[in-house]
Amino acid sequence: MDLFTRSWDALRAAVAALADEDFGRPSGCAGWLVRDLVCHLVIDAQDVLITLVTPAGAAEPVTHDAVTYWRVGDTPPTGDDPLDALVVRLAAAYQEPELLKFHLDDVGAAAGRAAALADPELRVRTQDMVLTAGDYLSAYVLEWTLHHLDLVAHVPGAAGPPPEGLARTRAMVEALAGAAFPASFSDVDVLLVATGRRAPTAAERAALGPELGTRLPLVLG
Repeated sequence: MDLFTRSWDALRAAVAALADEDFGRPSGCAGWLVRDLVCHLVIDAQDVLITLVTPAGAAEPVTHDAVTYWRVGDTPPTGDDPLDALVVRLAAAYQEPELLKFHLDDVGAAAGRAAALADPELRVRTQDMVLTAGDYLSAYVLEWTLHHLDLVAHVPGAAGPPPEGLARTRAMVEALAGAAFPASFSDVDVLLVATGRRAPTAAERAALGPELGTRLPLVLG
């Protein structure tokens, strides 16, 4: 849960440091500008708040953990999904980047406080899953870390995610892939290649080998 806080604080700080013109740059998410991604983070923060106040029933067993929370698909996003398109329209409605920054800071700070106060053993319900609050917040380390990489993908000089968040996210991605990536891959390279955010180089493809290579990209949802 401490790693959730550090990852989320770092991501919010990176958004706060953006210049107005950065909001019009492309992000690492297909079809989204930086402003669209920041709008998505507002929705993510709302989801955290909603989930932490949605306890599971007394008799409901835990069904998922921090890794199995993530569903793995095989169709990369294009930005044309109705929900993705809605995010673009919502982001455009803010008009001024400062308004979007303010909303993320406001809702994001509340989500951070709620996470810090949560009982890690509390069972919560979200998307027809039951998890402990600790596992739910651990799952979001992956969300924050990948989107931090998306945020700074085309923003020169922007600070990236904390190393401990990258390492934890790599471990979760490797668990989802069912195999460890070669040690020659940095944590960032693993996350970008594994999730299809960039194609592997010829050398990386050879290092991955046919077994792991054919499982990529992992489309997480």
